[in-house]
Amino acid sequence: MKLCTRTILITGGSSGIGLELAGQLIAAGNTVLITGRSEQALQRAKGRFPELHIFQSDVSKAEDIRSLHEQVAAHYPKLDTLINNAGVMKIVPLQDPRTLEALTQEVDINLKGAMRMVQQFLPLLKSQSDALIVNVSSGLAFVPFAVSPVYSAAKAGMHAYTRCLRAQLLGTKIRVAELAPPLTETPLFSAEFKGKMKGEKGMPVDVLVRKALAAIEAGKCEICPGQSNILRIASRLAPGFIFRQLSKVV
Repeated sequence: MKLCTRTILITGGSSGIGLELAGQLIAAGNTVLITGRSEQALQRAKGRFPELHIFQSDVSKAEDIRSLHEQVAAHYPKLDTLINNAGVMKIVPLQDPRTLEALTQEVDINLKGAMRMVQQFLPLLKSQSDALIVNVSSGLAFVPFAVSPVYSAAKAGMHAYTRCLRAQLLGTKIRVAELAPPLTETPLFSAEFKGKMKGEKGMPVDVLVRKALAAIEAGKCEICPGQSNILRIASRLAPGFIFRQLSKVV
């Protein structure tokens, strides 16, 4: 599969991995649509890549997804690629008081948002001759990170859901891939984690995206660059040890 001359929708595309995906995919000759919750961030993204088509939409809101689908189906009926990238990651001390809504926000965005997007856009994707769904999980889908329990749970769920989706779509014209990034140098990492990670450095986001796109074109279904592959292997060979080591990072 060549990622060129395609029509691609990326959720959470106004910064970080999503924006880097958008930039590299535009450079390869694709039509790229991105979504985001912040109109200001979307406008900044378009200022960087004028070819972008931007849509203010929140994947945690079903009504936003329905409205997004109406607009995309009307104006971009050849949409053949969906990249579920929208996500948030927080440090969550579970013993601290917090509202139930706040506690599960990461599930609403990171897991339920992708499920909603797939369900809404599946008929449009099935109408194409060659379609692709990419779900962005995390290396933490394989080994949870104790200080980010809800994020870890949501990404583990994303991994399981993507495997099942791939099995159910086997034999159709839709290919399903999972990208599990390692620790990556993004605004999300810098905002909440960088100062607490004891000198740990993430993979440069441009390097991650180049590796991911090359792996998708090569036909790989589970893409685990760098440390993510280590976590995937260690989760099978020494799950208790790697969990304890990871929990010591912060």
